[in-house]
Amino acid sequence: MALRRRIAALAAGVLAAPLVVVALPTAPAFAHGYVSSPPSRQAQCAKGTVPCGSIKYEPQSVEGPKGLRTCHGGNAGFAELNNDSKGWKVTNVGRSVTFNWVFTARHRTANYEYYVGGQRVGYVDGKMQQPPSTVSHTVNLGNVSGKQKVLAIWNIGDTSNAFYACIDVNVS
Repeated sequence: MALRRRIAALAAGVLAAPLVVVALPTAPAFAHGYVSSPPSRQAQCAKGTVPCGSIKYEPQSVEGPKGLRTCHGGNAGFAELNNDSKGWKVTNVGRSVTFNWVFTARHRTANYEYYVGGQRVGYVDGKMQQPPSTVSHTVNLGNVSGKQKVLAIWNIGDTSNAFYACIDVNVS
């Protein structure tokens, strides 16, 4: 009789396990991606180069709806990334710049876009593929010179969102 109860309990556990797993809440994804070099504004926050709020702990989380043209991706908690007078360190570059992305959650990628002064200067097709943990793109910034703010956008292929990063450069 005890053996039957054990077998019945084991069978019930085996049958219930998939239901328990499906019913458990999933943890939100707090990690995604950002431009690490030249150092984006959120990379500067993470390294403590510029004092920032919570973005210091989440440089990879500047996510918002596709189509925005802001440094903070519409996330009010990261609004300080839009503050051009915050003391962001500027990287000296030539007209052609290699941007390095670091990913902590690798979404399928629709594309990457790069903007200077509201004009798109770079586009890379992501081919709806999942990127490796790092990706580099070399972008020609065109005929701009002097201090510029580059907006880099990673448009996700499997959600309606994108990730945003602003990089301050001095083009010579």
